[in-house]
Amino acid sequence: MKTIAIIGAGGWGTALSIALARNSETIRLWVYEPDICQSLCEKRINEPYLPGFFIPANVSPTTRLETAINGADLVLMAVPSQHLRAVCREMLPHVRREQIFLSATKGIENQSLLRMSEVIGEVIGSHFESRLGSDFAPRLAALSGPTFAREVAHGSPTAVVIASQEEALGARLQKQFSTPNFRLYTNTDMIGVELGGAVKNVIAIAAGVCEGMGLGSNAIAAVITRGLSEMTRLACACGGRSETLAGLAGLGDLVLTCTGAMSRNRSAGVELGRGRTLQEILGSTRMAIEGIYTTAATVELARRQKIEMPITEQMYAMLYENRPPKEVLRELMERSLKPE
Repeated sequence: MKTIAIIGAGGWGTALSIALARNSETIRLWVYEPDICQSLCEKRINEPYLPGFFIPANVSPTTRLETAINGADLVLMAVPSQHLRAVCREMLPHVRREQIFLSATKGIENQSLLRMSEVIGEVIGSHFESRLGSDFAPRLAALSGPTFAREVAHGSPTAVVIASQEEALGARLQKQFSTPNFRLYTNTDMIGVELGGAVKNVIAIAAGVCEGMGLGSNAIAAVITRGLSEMTRLACACGGRSETLAGLAGLGDLVLTCTGAMSRNRSAGVELGRGRTLQEILGSTRMAIEGIYTTAATVELARRQKIEMPITEQMYAMLYENRPPKEVLRELMERSLKPE
């Protein structure tokens, strides 16, 4: 693939432009904010989202979707989950049927409860259906795993998962993007990979709350372990595989996000545990805290699948019903006793 369009220039999209530029001829980076695009063009640094890292010469920032997408072999989506559908719709005049679409966004759409690749597939597929028939399906893949943007941009050793129901497509992307410090594993379980990447953000908020309340390492370990159980139940109920959740896109990403100091979801939980309000936390950053939005969608999806997710449900109560952290903790600890 000679030309790649990366749609979204937050910290993650910018870091991916740096990592993928090593094996790609041309990267076009679509930037929503004109001031950030100007900074990227002039200084080659994304100061608000990824300060301290220069983007390579073969990365071309633009605020025009048409410029980014036209002629691209691969369109990589790295916009916040709740904006993905709107951006995909804006892309429609410029996309081609043969392009590959790769989701690097971790989340669940609140209204539809669709995974990110499903949102992309629905919008792009509907666009071509009238001309190509209902049998047409876009070529889709998803990228997930334990990644902090700064470490990926720095070139620190990182292992991720590329998921696609097309084994040949997964293998092609694996070969294209792997470097000595950026290792890709393939997986055909898109459900497990995407739900693992989404729900781990909810559990990371809970781990952060434990940290903020000073509850100690035992409590955090319990949240991680029981959180993994919740993630696995949901993924399997939706058609995913349990072994996927035991891998990089499940346990690996969960451990990183629950314990790493650079985790925005964990940090939000820490502040909630210390008594700050959700409004104060959201007002103090321009970066997306995906777990806040994913919590509501996950609770609804779990109810639809008729499964229990007590940690996720209590995070919903805290985030959306203003339940105090101490009350949430008591609810979790006083649940009826049962086998593991």
